[in-house]
Amino acid sequence: MRLVIALALAPLLSGCVVGTIAETAVDVVTLPVKAVSAGVDAATTSQSEADEKRGRELRRQDEERGRQLRAMDKRCRDRRPLPTDICPQPR
Repeated sequence: MRLVIALALAPLLSGCVVGTIAETAVDVVTLPVKAVSAGVDAATTSQSEADEKRGRELRRQDEERGRQLRAMDKRCRDRRPLPTDICPQPR
């Protein structure tokens, strides 16, 4: 009786095994493609990434110019300008 049940279930189970083997084969075949794709994506910069980087650089430069202007204003107020400072003439 057990033998009959085991033989009856064998085709059902073999489908699962074949399906699992097929999935594994597809995963193994697509793995190199996914790896190369990830490498190319990491090596290249999209336009939006480039725009974000440029925006960060412009903000950094703007902050630096602001720091330099505030330092120059302070030196002018303290009457200790550098030769390169452009200070308004005192009244």
